[in-house]
Amino acid sequence: MSTLTYPVPFHTPDLVWDSSIAIYLFLLGISSGAVQLAIAYRRSHKLEKPSENWIVRSAAVLGTIPTLIGLTLLIFHLARPWTFWKLMFNYQFNSVMSMGVMLFQVYMLFMVIWIAVLFKAEIDNLIKKFVPKLRFVTNIIGACERIFSAAEVILFILAAVLGAYTGFLLSALISYPMLNNPVLPALFLASGTSSGIAATFLCILIAGKLKGDSHEVHYIHKFEVPIMVTELGLIVCFFVGLYFGGGQKVVALQNALSGFWGAVFWIGVMLIGIMIPLIANLFASDKWKYNAKFIILVSIFDLIGVLCLRYFILYAGQLTIAM
Repeated sequence: MSTLTYPVPFHTPDLVWDSSIAIYLFLLGISSGAVQLAIAYRRSHKLEKPSENWIVRSAAVLGTIPTLIGLTLLIFHLARPWTFWKLMFNYQFNSVMSMGVMLFQVYMLFMVIWIAVLFKAEIDNLIKKFVPKLRFVTNIIGACERIFSAAEVILFILAAVLGAYTGFLLSALISYPMLNNPVLPALFLASGTSSGIAATFLCILIAGKLKGDSHEVHYIHKFEVPIMVTELGLIVCFFVGLYFGGGQKVVALQNALSGFWGAVFWIGVMLIGIMIPLIANLFASDKWKYNAKFIILVSIFDLIGVLCLRYFILYAGQLTIAM
């Protein structure tokens, strides 16, 4: 068995998945993390009007738009994008991609139910004002309210599965020793949750509702350090598994951590994405931790790090091919 290596960044001759897939994986992680955060917050707090809470509002945006953009990128990545509808209705239970499409459909169904019930009053007002003939939609939402609690739990589980699925998608590429790694689903779930938290902060900022001393900020801060430590631990497990895997996996490890993609990992992932936000959250005073500018800067660093991780895993993972 021999190993083929291609050290040129973005130009691997046998590249299966490219930059659009890295962005797709990044967007799904944001969606997964934001929805999990919002559901955890809503179920742990008695909100009189959930639709007015900005963690919930952010999840309604981040849970849908990034997923739809990611799905669009996936469609145009296909050799024949116009045949994508076949994947939507012809499921192949031995195909990770086909299972992913099914997951998207079920996830979006429960996402729509969750948004419709929480924003029922707003939707009803819009219908009355603009399309009164669609009043039956309000009745459908009313029926969904009866199953809302169970639907919300299912949505939380689906969001977690979606975050992990992005790792399963890459680990299915068995001809690439680095990608065929059981740690990837957990790593992508943890990093996706981290990016969802960061994106929620920025979404609230864009709306002009970010207040450093708010209860929402206090709640979100509780998860930042544990998630980053978990992510760091999973990265260590990922590389330790490659090192002790021997043979092709060791070659893949050496190729990944050298050259251009090695720099992306050490600077983009470890320094910008993990160490700076982690140290900032651990050692900054409360005055700084709850300062809006501090939160924004740390959130941007976090998102850069997660995006670099997606690019690193995708591209560096395809540098070494088992033949």
